[in-house]
Order: sequence, then C-alpha cells, then structure tokens
Amino acid sequence: MTAELTLTVDVAAPAGVVWDVVTDWPAQGEWMLATRVTVDDGTDGRRSGAALTAVTGVGPLSVRDPMVITEWDPPRRCVVRHTGSVVRGSGVFEVVPLGPERARIVWSELLDLPFGVFGRGGWPLVRPALRAGVARSLRAVARRCAERHRGEGRGADG
Repeated sequence: MTAELTLTVDVAAPAGVVWDVVTDWPAQGEWMLATRVTVDDGTDGRRSGAALTAVTGVGPLSVRDPMVITEWDPPRRCVVRHTGSVVRGSGVFEVVPLGPERARIVWSELLDLPFGVFGRGGWPLVRPALRAGVARSLRAVARRCAERHRGEGRGADG
C-alpha cells in the first residue's frame, strides 16, 4: 500500500533563495526535525543521480533513509527515490513562485508502507505525528529562507 502525505508552506523569499536553502542537503539538519542528511557520492548532491542518506530519529530509535535523486529541475522540482529497507517510495518537493518576493514549498511523500498488514494498520496512528513533524520542519525552513533573503537584501544595500 502506498501512503501519501502532502504539505505546503508559503515563504517570504524568492523561489531561487528557497531552492538554494532546501537543496543544501547537509544544512537540512538545521531545520528538519531530528534529521541529518549527508551526500554520499562526493558531489554537492545537486544533480539527478546523486546519492543522499538521511538519518531521522535519536540514537537507537533512528531510521536510516538512503535516497537517489531521480528528477532534478532547479529551481522548481526535486524527486528522490527512498531506497532503504524501512523508508521506500518517493519524496517530492516543489518550489512554486508566487511573485518576485514569495514562493510556496509543496512537500509530498509517497511511501510504500513497510511491515505488511502491520504497516497498513499503523499508518493512521503514525500519519498525524509524521504530518506534525513535517509541518514543523516546513515552518522552520520558511523562517530560514526569509532570514536568508532579508540578509541578502541588507548585504546588497550596504
């Protein structure tokens, strides 16, 4: 069974700034709840075919989430394929311009639920917590993008 989770957040920053912040994989841990991301292929991870690994959780309750970027269309869309033993499926984020100074992030996860009937039965229990965590992370990245944009404006003005 595939489970879908989609959330959006509007950001007070141009689409290009939002894209740069969201695709700074190693910095995702600064805004994504309980997650660290590394680029595994010796690149900056900003291309189709790049290999990434996210580790979400704390200590022994962490889940390793290896991914491969399958679609890379800057500054609009990135699709990853989750290839781990627990997290499988696709993750999609899109940056939608809402004008010169605003953008929207659309974050979707299309997950192949693990653990058979237990995963399907547990999804209604896990979904609200996952949704709350992603929503919190999106609010944090929106703040980060707005701060970056304000900082760039101050730097240009002197």
